[in-house]
Amino acid sequence: MQKKKRKEVALYGNYRNYYGYRIGQDLEEDPRLKAMKKEWFEGKDCLDIGCNSGVITIAIAQKFSCRSILGIDIDGARVNDAYWTLRRKVKSIRTVPAGGDKLAESNTVNYLKDPVAESLNKRAKNDCTSPHHLQEGGFFDIVSFKKGDFIQNLHPRDNTSYDTIICLSVSKWVHLNWGDEGLITLFSKVWRLLSPGGVFILEPQPWKSYYDNRLVSETTRINYQNIKIRPEDFQDILLDKIGFRMVEDITSSVSGCKTGFKRPILAFWK
Repeated sequence: MQKKKRKEVALYGNYRNYYGYRIGQDLEEDPRLKAMKKEWFEGKDCLDIGCNSGVITIAIAQKFSCRSILGIDIDGARVNDAYWTLRRKVKSIRTVPAGGDKLAESNTVNYLKDPVAESLNKRAKNDCTSPHHLQEGGFFDIVSFKKGDFIQNLHPRDNTSYDTIICLSVSKWVHLNWGDEGLITLFSKVWRLLSPGGVFILEPQPWKSYYDNRLVSETTRINYQNIKIRPEDFQDILLDKIGFRMVEDITSSVSGCKTGFKRPILAFWK
C-alpha cells in the first residue's frame, strides 16, 4: 500500500514552491505586479518582508528598475532558494555570448553570512552575464536576500531607510505567531524604516484563512483565540495609530489571481 504523502507544515507561511501554486504555469508574471506603479520603485531603495523564494523581489527589480531591493525571510532554506532564483533569472536573460563580460566586477552580496548562500552567489556571478538594461552592475548589485526574524531579532542600523516596503500575504503569519503585539511591531518597524513620503504596500490575508491555519502549532492555536485586531481593522490602525497619512486601495488593478488568492492590496504613504 502506497504511503500517503505528508502535508507540508509551514509555521510562518514559508511554503516551498509557494509561487508555483500561487501564480501557476499559465501566467507570465505575478498578477499583483499590475497593481504596482513604476514610480514607487524606480531608482528607489526597497524592502520585501517575507520574500520566500524571491520571485516577486526579483520581478520588481527587473520590471521597475529599483536602485536596490532587499528580500528578508525567516526561513534560511527559502533565502537559499531565492539565491537560486536570482541565479536562474540572470542566466535566462543573458545577452552577452559565452566568454563575454561576466558579473565578476559586481560587488558580492554581503547581507547574508550563510556559507551556502555565499557559495551560490559566487557561482552565479561566475556563470551569468549582465542583462543589457542593467549594465552598470547587474542584478547582483541591486537584489540581495537576508535571513532574519523581522519581528523579534532584526534591528536595522539607525541610518537604514527604504523608499518602498512591501509585505504581501505575510501579516497573517506574523499575527498568528506573535499575536496583536507582533502585528503592531510589524507596522511600527515598517513606519520607522520608511523614508518620509515612502510607500508601504500591504496585502493582508482574510480572517477566514487564519482559521484554516490556526492549528499549525500550539503557539498559533493560542494566539488565534486571543487575537482582537481583525484584518478589516488594519487600515484604521495604520492611519490613526501608526501615523500613515494616506491610503489607496489598489486591489482593482489586480486581475488573473488564482482562486483563494484574491486579496486586498493597500498602499499607505508616510
